[in-house]
Amino acid sequence: MPADEKSAREFLKSLGYTGFYVWSDPPGTFYDWHSHRFDEVRFVLSGSVTIKTKTDTYELEAGDYLEIKAGTLHLARTSQGVTYLCAHKESA
Repeated sequence: MPADEKSAREFLKSLGYTGFYVWSDPPGTFYDWHSHRFDEVRFVLSGSVTIKTKTDTYELEAGDYLEIKAGTLHLARTSQGVTYLCAHKESA
């Protein structure tokens, strides 16, 4: 999957996502356990991030994306820093 913002945005639109914004986290960023009200997606444009749910661990690099269902507890950590395209959609 291409890691450029325009292609990522078009792909995520095709999946029903809206409310796009680009976010960057420096090395060593940590978000403790939390959840979101809507289905969320993170599409990595550069760098890498580890996202962990209560049952799985995902190592995401440029071109990877992860959909996180509303209410799913998860945490995130960066070692080298990351920039990703974020968006959300109503749960089905």
